Amino acid sequence: MTSGQPGSLPLRVGMVGYAFMGAAHSHAWRTAPRFFDLPLEPQLTAVAGRNREGVEAAARKYGWASTETDWRRLIERDDIDLIDICTPGNTHGEIAIAALEAGKHVLCEKPLANTVEEAERMTAVASAAAERGVFAMCGYSYRRTPALALAKQMVDEGRLGTIRHVRAQYLQDWLSDENAPMTWRLDKSKSGSGSLGDIGAHSIDAAQWVTGQKITGVSALLETFVKERPLAGDRVGLGGHGDVSDSAPRGAVTVDDAAIFSVRFDGGPIGVFEATRYALGRKNAMRLEVNGTKGSLAFDFEDMNVLSIYDADDSPHAGFRRVFVTEPEHPYVGNWWPTGHGLGYEHGFTHQVVDLVNAIAEKRQPKPSFADALQVQKVLAAVESSAADSSRWQVV
Repeated sequence: MTSGQPGSLPLRVGMVGYAFMGAAHSHAWRTAPRFFDLPLEPQLTAVAGRNREGVEAAARKYGWASTETDWRRLIERDDIDLIDICTPGNTHGEIAIAALEAGKHVLCEKPLANTVEEAERMTAVASAAAERGVFAMCGYSYRRTPALALAKQMVDEGRLGTIRHVRAQYLQDWLSDENAPMTWRLDKSKSGSGSLGDIGAHSIDAAQWVTGQKITGVSALLETFVKERPLAGDRVGLGGHGDVSDSAPRGAVTVDDAAIFSVRFDGGPIGVFEATRYALGRKNAMRLEVNGTKGSLAFDFEDMNVLSIYDADDSPHAGFRRVFVTEPEHPYVGNWWPTGHGLGYEHGFTHQVVDLVNAIAEKRQPKPSFADALQVQKVLAAVESSAADSSRWQVV
């Protein structure tokens, strides 16, 4: 299969990190030019990781041409145009700022940083770089789910009228076993926060993006159900428990296990949000419902190819109707399979690459920008501040 359009210039990618997100991003860089005609041809030039054996194995598995054991070497290389950051949040700022100042485009996983202050520094550097034609984007990949993209289109077209309510949940259960071992996601110094930043950030971004409105204030409650976990290091990945004995030493969990918060949007709507990794039976239930004066939309990623739509002009006996978002005219879908053949989790990352490459080629700011991601970071900080002060209303 061919990559990119005939005669297209290369976009040489250097990726930092090769675990869960590294695998998803690698698949996206390989796949995007094979299903979409891109103005630049992505090339998997180099991947970096601290463990030489591990990074070399990842390069062979995912198709990267070379490896580095220090991310700084990627930035120094003349044969790399873009740095893709797939590492824990505590490393995002240093890598992104160095890359942008070196004239390399950046794709950075979410959340943008672990603090508002660091996100502000990253945003300032990204803004200055954009003036030189060097662009940065944050990887909120759920924006590229066709059903959610269709929801965004319908809201933008005024199909829901004036928005009144937003309900957002992100429910998983992979931490419900109290003997599941410690990982970096449970260490605040590395992850910034727990379910709030890991999955709640997606809900915040999706809600603001779909409605086109910013969250201006929150009242929140955070809870950590399991205070200590076996110290099994990072030998296990997301959802994996590994082999942990009952006598294994335990370490303190320093992040939230669950977050619940109410919000107000700048255009008037109110909303309720929930994020947890303790909802038994819910594997990846990223849900969003928007209610307006003319209709409602409801989405659940566990049924990701469906958007539920209610039109107030329908018969009073009508309820939500399920729209199977697999038609060629639906966002992104026309480049994939025949009608009725659904897409999966990995397609969001592929669409993310498509949108990023097109924006870079057209010399325009890709979305979500670091400024968009900074807004999410401010909401995350406001949630933590409110929860620490007995759910006091906190202005964003």
